[in-house]
Amino acid sequence: MSAGLIIELKNVFKTYRMGKVEVKALRGLSLAVTEGEMVAVIGASGSGKSTLLNVVGLLDRPSSGRYLFNGVDTSTLNDNQMAEMRNRELGFVFQDFNLLPRATALANVELPLVYRGGTNKRRERAVEALGRVGLEKRVHHKPTELSGGEQQRVAIARALVNDPHIILADEPTGNLDTRSTAAIMEIFHGLHGEGKTVVLITHEADIAAQAQRTVRITDGRIDG
Repeated sequence: MSAGLIIELKNVFKTYRMGKVEVKALRGLSLAVTEGEMVAVIGASGSGKSTLLNVVGLLDRPSSGRYLFNGVDTSTLNDNQMAEMRNRELGFVFQDFNLLPRATALANVELPLVYRGGTNKRRERAVEALGRVGLEKRVHHKPTELSGGEQQRVAIARALVNDPHIILADEPTGNLDTRSTAAIMEIFHGLHGEGKTVVLITHEADIAAQAQRTVRITDGRIDG
């Protein structure tokens, strides 16, 4: 691994089979992200952004090519090892929040800690994570009792609770109004300032422009 690189994809292809049709979502894509960077990946719908996020986030494997995560060749990992690394090293934020509707903000944020096992300071850590996104007074509210911006802040707190090295955000402002978008981006900038590696997937040029570096993806390849 090159010095400082935490994400390194080399000539990665990803092909899905849909019946008799092969869909080539990634076509020889190479990408390197340095630890502590804030990178935006921008592209149109169908460009391969979500597939790239799934591969980077260890949710899916490349069809070919190499993916080094923090120096580890992910092709050497079995599914359980990938799941453990994903839970320990990565925090995910999605456009649709992906919160459990009947659970409180606190219970939603605790969820990654439940999957990780053990109960040591689980509640305390979840409350702390909610405090970091300004929701210390909303811990017992359910998603239906929160605004869209507040729900996304719960999702960010959930992504932070395991203290991951990398935050992966897939269209995190796509369902938010202008005011909520500004508040969410302020949180991401704060996390980047703390030294977190932040990768934003977006189709919005104004969001991408706020990143330290912008990468454009077209037809499964990185432009340039």
